[in-house]
Amino acid sequence: MLAAAGLIADGAQAADLAAPSPAPGFVDWSGSYLGLQGSAGASFANFEFGPSTIGGRRVRAFETGDATGRANLNRDATAAVGGAFGGWNWQSGAFVYGIEADLVGANLKRPGSSTAPGFGYEAVDPPFALIREKTDVIGSGRVRLGYAFDRNLVYASFGLAGANGRVIATYPDLATGGVGGARRDVSYLGFTLGAGVQYAITPDFSLGLDYRYIDFGESGRFDLGVLPGVNGGPVATRSAFVSNEMMLRLYWHPEGLRLPPESEDDTPSEPSRFSLHGQTTFINQGVTGFRSPYRGDQSLVPHQAQATTTATAFLGFKLWEGTELYYNPEFSQGFGLSRTLGVAGFVNGEAQKAGAPFPKLRSNRYFLKQTFGFGGETEAVPDGPNSIAGTRDVERITLVVGKFALGDYFDNNAYAHDPRVDFMNWGLWGAAAYDFPANLPGFTQGLMVEYNRAEFALRAAYTQVPKQPSSDIFDTRVLERQGLTAEIEERHVLPWLEQPGKVRLGLFSNVGNTASYREAVTLTQLGVFGDVNDAAAATRTARRKSGFYLNLEQAVTSDLGVFARASAGDGRTENLSFTDVDRSYSGGVSLKGTAWGRPADTIGLGTSMNQLSPAHRDFFAAGGFGLLIGDGQLNYSPERAIEAYYAMSLTKSVTMSFDYQHVENPAYNRDRGPADFFGTRLHADF
Repeated sequence: MLAAAGLIADGAQAADLAAPSPAPGFVDWSGSYLGLQGSAGASFANFEFGPSTIGGRRVRAFETGDATGRANLNRDATAAVGGAFGGWNWQSGAFVYGIEADLVGANLKRPGSSTAPGFGYEAVDPPFALIREKTDVIGSGRVRLGYAFDRNLVYASFGLAGANGRVIATYPDLATGGVGGARRDVSYLGFTLGAGVQYAITPDFSLGLDYRYIDFGESGRFDLGVLPGVNGGPVATRSAFVSNEMMLRLYWHPEGLRLPPESEDDTPSEPSRFSLHGQTTFINQGVTGFRSPYRGDQSLVPHQAQATTTATAFLGFKLWEGTELYYNPEFSQGFGLSRTLGVAGFVNGEAQKAGAPFPKLRSNRYFLKQTFGFGGETEAVPDGPNSIAGTRDVERITLVVGKFALGDYFDNNAYAHDPRVDFMNWGLWGAAAYDFPANLPGFTQGLMVEYNRAEFALRAAYTQVPKQPSSDIFDTRVLERQGLTAEIEERHVLPWLEQPGKVRLGLFSNVGNTASYREAVTLTQLGVFGDVNDAAAATRTARRKSGFYLNLEQAVTSDLGVFARASAGDGRTENLSFTDVDRSYSGGVSLKGTAWGRPADTIGLGTSMNQLSPAHRDFFAAGGFGLLIGDGQLNYSPERAIEAYYAMSLTKSVTMSFDYQHVENPAYNRDRGPADFFGTRLHADF
């Protein structure tokens, strides 16, 4: 193998005189590289125009009416981008530094509008001008500084970037009823800052995710023609924009990389006081056209693509025996389709309601874990994310205090629980009617306690809830408003299969600031409120919502497993955190690829059905908005979904998945859909 050949000192001439030198514990990234990069829906730009003048007189800003004449078009432009890059690395020990140039094609565009007080255009509809700017070429030259470990390279970058722009203006002519306009080409030069991660697949190729922020500054003032008609005159303005780009990259290394030897998977982890792991997941997903006779503010929009990216560090430190401290900072960027709206069983498990066009850093987890052992039989604890290598008693009590996700401990399933590697549909990776308390990214603060034995486990949690539905702020009145979850997990081996399985029964009861669906609809019908959403917002108070879930996983063979879930909530009051589901049923199969010589690959096939209570249906039919859905009206039918994925292991640390989902009656609306979703997913961890 090339990796082994790279360990021989001084090549063939020294082969008989010297033993192979020991390989470092990381890749040697030295040398040149070329590659291709692309992204669909994960690049964002924000254009700005102004200050603007007409006939030498400053006018109010585009869109905002700002008297300064400057308009920030704070709706993000998204588009597909792609191109090529090349560079050179030098390496000293684990530290890597290099230079790189790249060129990408883009289709970033954003329209804006303006009014011109005092010029007779105030009453024009649309307003007097429609301004559009498009950018289709972006290039950069950067310096990269990185750190290598195992097959990974993490790096920061900085440098210069340039881009073109075409500004197009269209003016109505009030005197003739015609239309006038102008086009101007502009150019930008700015700075760029970024970061990325790269993983060596083979000596010749590596994969990476690259983020860069670019501030292109401001173009010089330019003319945009003459405003025709009443009180017109020469139009002049400036333009500027910033860009956030996330690129999926394929690198080719002509000289080849020297790879470290693969570690044995079966090697037990040595006891340690530290744990350091990380992951990054990139999901690109699109939806085709579908029947859409009308839309509400929270409807799924046809013909679109979006992408999400997350990068997480899992840091752990053993303070003393039995006591561990963990911290998980995470960067996330991007949005789900339609800003993560329009489907109750949403189709991307990595999509957050707190999406952003730029990498957003959050401290998702920070918690203290205390384990009390009862002696007797012990088991090995592997080194992994939020797990420090060592041993522990099988019979034990574990106490967790801090910030965590309830999904870390409840409603787990070996075949459908991690949208980074298995099913992505919210109705498949979780019990959809389990309204677990969480902020927008899915985390909460509180206490979890677990009693574990070989045959079963009992666990319960007392946590904070959001201040109101779909809020990022926790309610501090923990004695009046709180979330309670309890679960019993039974473990067994079926004698006729000789394969393990688990059954989990969970109960939840949350008290939060919510509205009654029936009360909100009644007050609207009586004319007390003109809009059912206003009625809901005005009548929110402390109300309890309770429910349950049942969760089954069963291995049929060492390669084939099945799973099923059922869950229900009371359906009388608003859900607080997860999604708009009152009853849910799901199940499926998971198959390893041993039969076709790919034992690390996985095929998954699952189906789900979500339902609403009668009161919840009436709320949406009256024009209500929920956590994820709201078409403005409702022709009710249960929402059904089918998902199939193939997760292909490129290396033991990198997985590429291909995903297809078919959703009938998105948002429970028989008038819309069916919708077909296609996605790709790249996941890497260390």
